Amino acid sequence: MNRRAFLKTAAAASGMPLIVPRSALGRGGATPPSSRVTVAQIGTGWQGTNNLESFLAEPGAQVVAVCDIDEEHLAEAAATVAKKYGSACKTYHAFEEVLAREDVDAVSLAVPDHWHGLVSVAAARAGKDIYGEKPLAHNWMEGRAICDAVGRYGRVWQTGSWQRSVAQFRVACELVRNGRIGKVHRVEVGLPAGFTDFSGLASKDATMPPPKTLDYDRWLGPAPYSPYSPARVHKNWRWNLDYGGGNLMDWVGHHVDIAHWGLGLDNTGPLEVEATGEWPERGLVYNAATRYRVTATYAGGLTMVIAGGHRDIRFGTKWIGDEGWLWVERSGIDAEPARVLTSKVRPDELLLPRSPGHTRNFLDCVKTRATTITPAETALRSATLGYLGLIAMTAGRKIRWDPDAQRIVGDADAERMLARPMRSPWSL
Repeated sequence: MNRRAFLKTAAAASGMPLIVPRSALGRGGATPPSSRVTVAQIGTGWQGTNNLESFLAEPGAQVVAVCDIDEEHLAEAAATVAKKYGSACKTYHAFEEVLAREDVDAVSLAVPDHWHGLVSVAAARAGKDIYGEKPLAHNWMEGRAICDAVGRYGRVWQTGSWQRSVAQFRVACELVRNGRIGKVHRVEVGLPAGFTDFSGLASKDATMPPPKTLDYDRWLGPAPYSPYSPARVHKNWRWNLDYGGGNLMDWVGHHVDIAHWGLGLDNTGPLEVEATGEWPERGLVYNAATRYRVTATYAGGLTMVIAGGHRDIRFGTKWIGDEGWLWVERSGIDAEPARVLTSKVRPDELLLPRSPGHTRNFLDCVKTRATTITPAETALRSATLGYLGLIAMTAGRKIRWDPDAQRIVGDADAERMLARPMRSPWSL
């Protein structure tokens, strides 16, 4: 049975539309259904909606399912798909049902961090290629499990660290990698601080029955049980350490990822990490650090400082070398001396991959089985700075790290903090 016949047979069984409107095929209807990657969106809240719209905009993809445990989010996602294609797609409450569909080639995952490990490993085991959000996982051990599963089952993985697909970040990294500011001895990474209160309840420990549209027990999943509060869930989960890691972990997969790319450190990590943080008063739902500074030391004496809420560290990524500095952020790029920015990287110098767009890069790699621009192993190395920073902040002491063995050295209590127990019946 060829692919077209298989898709038609699977569609009849699953409710997937057999007739796809011309508008769903891209410009001029040039991409036939048989050559498109079928995608399911799992998690359709804030970031999930953004990812869904990105896949809907790609003529090389066909969204065939959406999944969420919030009925309102799910209905909105289904309406978005129907508006694009002119017909509905299948909706699901449980991600396991999505993964059981043999006609789904790839899944886009935008679930809270505490769910990343479970859903990602299950998707890899089910034979799906995966576009997974940053940071890679809630903690280091679950990130390691994702990398192992992706490798074991031969899956294509793209992390949502999309800055690698933006030209100014690539150009900045190429200039640094090719010595335009000399030997780099220090990197400064500025990230956001504090919280953004999406519920209006940040200063309260308000609990109440969960809305009937939300399966709250399943939302908690492997996290410890806590009474429902609007300050705990959608968007706000980032500020509670049971589900996320504050702004440090929310942004480590962006600017720290770029810092590593510009240094050629995708396959290694620091030797030592120390950190300080300021914490909210006890008893609040939000308990991640509001202001923080992480200092990491690498082989050769390179120092990386990651800070949120400190005015001496400029937001974005800044490499400092013995012949100048270069800074990049979404708003622009700057350097001293200024001539660094007009320097051209020659064809015979180191050239970094040029992405056609983050979603398109993923879809291309699904078809060719090539490695994406932000594979799982790279994402783990970038996120490790955040994991170790949180451990150092919590423990109140310097952490020594072996980047080859990927383990904490000489501190059994700290090493246990690389993982977390999961609430029954969930486990990896």
